[in-house]
Amino acid sequence: MAWDETLTEQERRRAREQLEQLLERQARMGTADVVTYHPPEAIAQRDLFALAGTHVDGTQWTIGDCDHRFPLQSISKVFTYALALEDNGREATLSRVGVEPSGDPFNSLAFDEVNRRPHNPMVNAGALVAADIVGGADVDERVGRLLERLRIYTGNPDLEVDKELLDAQLVDADRNLGISYYMRSLGMLVGEVLDILTVYLSVCSVMVTTTELSMAAATLAHGGVNPCTEERAMARNYVRDVIGVMFTCGMYDAAGQWANDVGIPAKSGVSGGILAAIPNQVGLGVFSPGLDVHGNSVRGVNVCRELSDRFGLHIFADPGETQLGRLGARVWPEPEPEPEPGALDPEPRDEDDEDGLDDAPRSAVIEAQT
Repeated sequence: MAWDETLTEQERRRAREQLEQLLERQARMGTADVVTYHPPEAIAQRDLFALAGTHVDGTQWTIGDCDHRFPLQSISKVFTYALALEDNGREATLSRVGVEPSGDPFNSLAFDEVNRRPHNPMVNAGALVAADIVGGADVDERVGRLLERLRIYTGNPDLEVDKELLDAQLVDADRNLGISYYMRSLGMLVGEVLDILTVYLSVCSVMVTTTELSMAAATLAHGGVNPCTEERAMARNYVRDVIGVMFTCGMYDAAGQWANDVGIPAKSGVSGGILAAIPNQVGLGVFSPGLDVHGNSVRGVNVCRELSDRFGLHIFADPGETQLGRLGARVWPEPEPEPEPGALDPEPRDEDDEDGLDDAPRSAVIEAQT
């Protein structure tokens, strides 16, 4: 029986009301930190906002513009890395691309100089290496294999590469070409640069909806099996590798802050999407095109942070905080406000008491200090 079927009509209605209120609140608040749109013409879509969740039993919730299609962009790195792991194994893949957070922007030329490899597969350099080691006789076969896996992840057998978008990205690929040629000069890439770049950008150019994104996330959360179709999208023994590197590296150079504040394995893309997967529980998809200084969706980050706080979704949350059970059965309390700066500082010492020890006998003071 699906989780949603265990809820009463009142509980389902209340759950939806909670999510709608969350989205409405963030729609009003979440634009102050927007610094850019990618591409710039995406500013025309600035009011689009969508949130979708898919439970590992297949139950779905969709709020907002969940049918709007947008390109995967860097979210595709998750799926390219997953297939590279399957094709090459954990050790061979690790010899080519690491799993350490870089602390640098996603398009940086910084590398792991000791091991002569990109820091991780969630930055452009690492994703290009992953594209290089995906199996296939030629570009078409490699892209076809990745596309077929994406269709299983999302449950949409009609997913295709947007050829017009791909052509535009290839024209505007100077930075990635520079990274690729530099890596090949260092022996980090082996194949033809243009072929590798085409494989990478082809998957970036796949158009998805927020609902499909949440299904892909739920497939990861469900051990690599699509919870609705029951088709396996990736081998179970590599799911932990993918989710692990999402948690530590998936949000560009804001990954550490995300891990601390939100605590959900996730991957973002500059089109404004965020994919987030909570193992054995739920997959989330969020879309809003306004980006912060790191290239992450401003509203997407804010809504994920609030979901984490209000429903106890942080993977290190105390079990008592987790409220995924009967989701709509109660009104969730507002998060407790953070204390004002200095509110937790010690009380100031009495001016008449220089040692600040409340006139305790000197002998007791000495004994306490020893």
